[in-house]
Amino acid sequence: MAGLMQKLEMRQGQSLVMTPQLQQAIKLLQLSNIELAEFVESELEQNPLLERDDRSESTESTRQESDNETRELEFTAANGDAADAIDADSDMLHGEDSKSDLSGVETAQAGDSVGMGASTWSSTGSAGGSFNGEEYDAIANSSRDISLAEHLHEQLSTATSDPIDRLIGAHLIDLADEDGYLRADLDEIAERLGLERARIEAMLTLTQTFEPAGVMARDLAECLALQLKEMNRLDPAMAILLDNLERLAKHDYTALKALCGVDGEDLDDMISEIKGLTPKPGLAFGTESTRAVEPDVYIRQAPDGGWHVELNSETLPRVLINNRYYNEINAAARNESERSFITECSQSASWLVKSLDQRARTILKVSSEIVRQQDLFLVHGVAYLRPLNLKTVADAIGMHESTVSRVTSNKYVSTPRGMFELKYFFTSSIPSAGGGESHSAEAVRHRIKLLIQQETADDVLSDDKLVELLHDEGIEIARRTVAKYREALNIPSSVQRRRMLKRAS
Repeated sequence: MAGLMQKLEMRQGQSLVMTPQLQQAIKLLQLSNIELAEFVESELEQNPLLERDDRSESTESTRQESDNETRELEFTAANGDAADAIDADSDMLHGEDSKSDLSGVETAQAGDSVGMGASTWSSTGSAGGSFNGEEYDAIANSSRDISLAEHLHEQLSTATSDPIDRLIGAHLIDLADEDGYLRADLDEIAERLGLERARIEAMLTLTQTFEPAGVMARDLAECLALQLKEMNRLDPAMAILLDNLERLAKHDYTALKALCGVDGEDLDDMISEIKGLTPKPGLAFGTESTRAVEPDVYIRQAPDGGWHVELNSETLPRVLINNRYYNEINAAARNESERSFITECSQSASWLVKSLDQRARTILKVSSEIVRQQDLFLVHGVAYLRPLNLKTVADAIGMHESTVSRVTSNKYVSTPRGMFELKYFFTSSIPSAGGGESHSAEAVRHRIKLLIQQETADDVLSDDKLVELLHDEGIEIARRTVAKYREALNIPSSVQRRRMLKRAS
């Protein structure tokens, strides 16, 4: 029987400790500009070496050369711990045996041309891949109550899997005010998105089924009607009463009884029911937790026909380290404890400044690539969304998918077609028949709808015929997929459509 033996072995491997500073850098990448401003404000209160940078962009370069009292740090080779770690994958962070997804911030490499100001792309690009529905998950913040918008977005994520419907729904939700009302013009929304008003109305109807009852209404009457419908109390008499709320406000009960066809007792019961409803359902979440949506990135048309991408400097916090004050208090330190505290404050401040700088660079880089991939959407509308996934963007800009995922979560971009969360630009794809660029699933559905709208009683397209026509246009799609898309659009079968067209003629 062989005896047990002990021996020493040396193995070489790469791993990285998840330091508090690295955790902070990853956390900062996930925050929106508004949340980041709150975080930075708390750091300003705690760290005496930090001060707010109130310099305007036009004077920043001049003052930076002459200002010896403060310094704004840049990434250098000396910051190798941050530069190597921030965009490291999970294997690097925790060793070969751990797969935790704690990576997520890309660092500037030597010679990187991406700056903190703006980037311009011409109208070009390509894409491919499929949408991962799990990427819709919002950033959770357990330190505060959920807002109305977050509550509605959570319901939207389970109400539909269609990427375009989710984009429309998210856009409508973001336009809602703190009372829970949508006070935007649907025609203007449809024009901005490049879609029919009916598609917008369909998504509005869906969001109006969300909790709390009455949310996403366009006026008080509709808000009350939605609540009564939820209670199965919206009868014709009640509908008439809601259409005449101005008479109710004037206590014109005689006219209301005549209009509704009820007696005084019934009218009193109806009024009591209305008084028991909630005129502002959104306030159930509180005004403090309802956060205004501010864009983190602006996309504007450039004079040469391309697109100019820049960060929202108004909501982007900027901080400096007061170098003179550091030297003064460090020289006046009386013992090792005080010197240790000053050193800790200096290191914390330095890391925060570097993290803010790199966060800005990373968001700008990811946003610029998304604009390049989805330029047709900006030009023509939602129907021209290209298929795009996280890996496509990550590979194009040399980052990890987890980094792109964090950047696109909870970040909003203002475009000529409205304001959207960055993640909504990722859609599923249909392969090209000729082996070329893939087609967005929504673009294919839109094409199917247009082909069917052009039908006549003598020329109704079967699903097989639709497959042939789409194949001729370079779209490789199966018959069952065409049938699935047609049913999702609430379009009857070819036999039913033929009968309907013949009756109409």
